[in-house]
Amino acid sequence: MRIEVWAPGANRVWLCLFDNQNHETRHELTSKDGEHWVGDIAGVHPGDRYGFRATGDSPAFVEEKLLINPAARLLESPLRWDPLMSAATPGDSAPVVPKGIVLDENPQGPNPATNRPAVPWDETVIYEAHVKGLTQLHPDIDPDVRGSYAALADPAIIQHLRSLGITTLELLPVQAFIDDQHLVQRDLTNYWGYQPIGFSALEPRYASKRQAPGQSDGERADTEFRAAVHALHEQGIEVILDVVFNHSGEGGGEGPVLSMRGLNDAGYYLRNTDGGYTNDTGTGNTLAVRNPNVLRLVLDSLRHFATRYGVDGFRFDLATTLGRTETGFSAQAAFFQAISQDPVLRSLKMIAEPWDIGPGGYQLGHFPHPWREWNDAFRDGVRRAWRNDTDTIGSLASALLGTAGRFDHRGRPSTASINFLTAHDGFTLRDLVSFAHKHNEANGEDNRDGHNDNHSDNLGVEGATDDPAILGRRDRRVRAMLATLMLSQGVPMMLAGDELGNSQQGNNNAYCQDNEIAWLNWQQADADLTSYVCSLVELRRRFSQLRQNAFLHDDRVSWWRADGSPVEGTDWHSEGFDCFQMMVGDDDSGYLLMVFNVGDQGDLVLPEHPQGLEWALELSSAPESELPLDAQTVKVFSAQTAG
Repeated sequence: MRIEVWAPGANRVWLCLFDNQNHETRHELTSKDGEHWVGDIAGVHPGDRYGFRATGDSPAFVEEKLLINPAARLLESPLRWDPLMSAATPGDSAPVVPKGIVLDENPQGPNPATNRPAVPWDETVIYEAHVKGLTQLHPDIDPDVRGSYAALADPAIIQHLRSLGITTLELLPVQAFIDDQHLVQRDLTNYWGYQPIGFSALEPRYASKRQAPGQSDGERADTEFRAAVHALHEQGIEVILDVVFNHSGEGGGEGPVLSMRGLNDAGYYLRNTDGGYTNDTGTGNTLAVRNPNVLRLVLDSLRHFATRYGVDGFRFDLATTLGRTETGFSAQAAFFQAISQDPVLRSLKMIAEPWDIGPGGYQLGHFPHPWREWNDAFRDGVRRAWRNDTDTIGSLASALLGTAGRFDHRGRPSTASINFLTAHDGFTLRDLVSFAHKHNEANGEDNRDGHNDNHSDNLGVEGATDDPAILGRRDRRVRAMLATLMLSQGVPMMLAGDELGNSQQGNNNAYCQDNEIAWLNWQQADADLTSYVCSLVELRRRFSQLRQNAFLHDDRVSWWRADGSPVEGTDWHSEGFDCFQMMVGDDDSGYLLMVFNVGDQGDLVLPEHPQGLEWALELSSAPESELPLDAQTVKVFSAQTAG
């Protein structure tokens, strides 16, 4: 087998093979090809377990520390911090470091890269979920399968996604990651998985508990994830992965020596002028994606997930880091250009989280076509408007048009905006209307972690209550906000569990809560809310006016007051202007009329239909009311022939 290791500063490099009794055999790589150590090692077969060791003049080179191949495509078991992983701790780390597994290039079973649904962007509805959190408490799933890749393909999950009208399942990180030192010391885990060690290796902890003699967790994960993606594809559901290439779980200068740090610390990580680690990510290090060797590592990882597992696209965590050049962020950075010309990747869905904490880190609207972007301006604008904050009604109108002020340039479509109310990071939708403040005490950080400015509102009492009036107000706002999401131009993304009324008990940063706080509670699901969400997604599917690729301008959208008169420009900033009607369409496609009332109940006069037709009610977020216009309500009307 041909071995290649990027370690220009090393003076010796070994491939270390381990038998079933963990006896180690070292094979030294004795040749160099530029900056790479290379060797042809005989007798290496699929299923063999291995790692690397290296020595050199830098303190990061420690022969006692077994190193995971940065390009490993299978790890045998999950990774959890241990003191032996530190360069400062004497002793061999091999007993506590998972071994890589040589991958079988000819996997068994159907190929999930051959049955992609290829859902157009204007028909896409995204559902963001955690592999374990989505399935761990589902009563209809085999207990040995719950919380695993295999559970994603369970009929109970697929039926739920299909009934909702979901087209695209977006999974939180499944790249192999580490439980960090500070979490292990608090007896917690890295539940979300945003600390990768092994960009191309599936996280082994999501393998099922099914009996598989002779198979490691990593090998079982490989088989089960391929099968799950294929099964989802068969039902018309795409799979997108949330991937982390902006940093690694090796952290800052005091972090563990696990992989890249022990092979080429100076090459894999960016440095400041003082020699310290650049920390544009807030995690201690920043991956040097601008280096061709690191860029190659990233692209190889993306192609691996796309070809072996049939993944349909990627959401890039802190994506500004990937486009930052030596002179700042650029939409023409090497990373974007490499994606755009790659024959495997260029046709897949690419989504950016368009910010990081580095200089010039907020880049919403600045990514190149055909990238899409998480739109936090939509999130915050809609939250504040439905809270009826001062002078926010205009931000609601902007959100409904796909935040054109940010995205309508350089030929980008309205689907450039990924619209969301909630995501894994923050309150669930139910908590957004139940808590005015975060409650993260369970995280062990004295409630210091997590965002403080959530634009949330408890609507009368903090947390759980039996008060029917408060519960009614909460339910109305949830329904109105969900309607806003599904009626807006752009691509809607839902957080898994919002359709169930799921709560995290006020925890808005459940990154370390691998327990009932973060797992979906299927037993207490709000069936009426779920049914309502189904009707919203179906409404979006039926009316093409809600799914336009081109941004809507004055010839296709008009605005009306609650009394049926046209909105004037000054109305948007007028005190007390808390209800408007939005008419979308033309004579060819037909017209849709939407009413958004963020204020109190009142009267409603519908504007005349442009073709003289009658308006017919399609949906109300307060369906049982007999009032003309309820407080905190959305209504949708379509046209029907008079008489």
